[in-house]
Amino acid sequence: MPIPEEGGAVSSALPAAEPSGGANQTRVRAYNERLVLSLVRRHGSQSKAEITRRTGLSAQTVSVIMRSLEKDGLLRRGAPVRGRVGQPSTPLHLNPDAVFSFGLKIGRRSADLVLMDFVGHIRKHRRRTYPFPLPRDIIAFLQSALSEISAELTPAERGRIAGLGIAAPFELWNWAEQVGAPRGTMDAWRSFDLQAEVAALVPYPVHLQNDATSACGAELVFGAGPAYPDFIYFFVGSFIGGGIVLNSALFVGRTGMAGSVGSLPVRNRNGETRQLLEIASIFVLEDMLRADNIDPQPLWYSADEWIDFGAPLERWIQETAAALAQAILSAASIIDFSAAIIDGGFPAWVRQRLVAATIAAAGRMDLQGIPMPELREGTVGAQARAIGGASLPIFARYLIDQNVLFKAVEAADAE
Repeated sequence: MPIPEEGGAVSSALPAAEPSGGANQTRVRAYNERLVLSLVRRHGSQSKAEITRRTGLSAQTVSVIMRSLEKDGLLRRGAPVRGRVGQPSTPLHLNPDAVFSFGLKIGRRSADLVLMDFVGHIRKHRRRTYPFPLPRDIIAFLQSALSEISAELTPAERGRIAGLGIAAPFELWNWAEQVGAPRGTMDAWRSFDLQAEVAALVPYPVHLQNDATSACGAELVFGAGPAYPDFIYFFVGSFIGGGIVLNSALFVGRTGMAGSVGSLPVRNRNGETRQLLEIASIFVLEDMLRADNIDPQPLWYSADEWIDFGAPLERWIQETAAALAQAILSAASIIDFSAAIIDGGFPAWVRQRLVAATIAAAGRMDLQGIPMPELREGTVGAQARAIGGASLPIFARYLIDQNVLFKAVEAADAE
């Protein structure tokens, strides 16, 4: 995941290459601590011997680092592992209560604020729906939700908040017509500095990233990502978005817009060429339900509690799957992805049906000369964007970039 630069902006290019292992110099001890924490996060409980092998650091240096991290409460001891030659080893794992982070997701139909712990679990959650997002409404929701959640925390817990990460669509004003906003209403976003306005409200760092990129980052860090060094990711929200992972790191490109899968050209059921977002987005399902005189509001109440809308939902799944299969085929013809991961703002049973339909649709296509990636479900779920946002402050303060981590692990494992 790209590490936000000073001030919270996210680097728009792949991170520069770093040494494959740790270093013993005092001046880079902070890097070594991040390396140890990142390896423990990636691999689960790790003993000092395992960390020494993976990093290339001396056993003494690893002991000093792990004692320091344990003293600070970032690592917690597990039960000693016996039955091997020599002294029993004691694995250490991340302490979920050591660090908390807020994640704010701004969507076209709803906003979510989550409080996430050090291992990616959501501890608190607040949600607000609206017909379309406006800056003043988002700020009012954030103030209210932050106040409510903070009141439920102890002073010690509030002191362990690393920051707030915002996952939001870029150029929100460009989507006014699609979300049904009156002409000119959403122009307020053009001059609204969201990151600065939020930073003025809170006493900790604020980071900003595109919402679909954040969701992809959440899948990379907390979901199926570790199993696939390269994958293309689709998140079906109000509008579909996505991301690209190369060499176990998010690739955001020169302008930060790499992985804008919603713009991919695909054919609809009538053979007309459309952008993917015009077919494979929840707002399309919203229009289908209205056309059948079905109230679409339950779509936005809770992403995990949809009802089965029957025929319109099945029609939307089939059309979305056909469009996704085309988009995946196009992407696979450029980059030999190992997987295409599909998730969205809907329940797991909808995701399962959509992925199954996409696999079936891909099976009906001409794949000659194109190695099709594995098509699979995402594992993070509907809150992927908020979780991805919440992970930004944690990576900025405690962990290292996935690309650096991947290189360290590969170098150590190759020895």
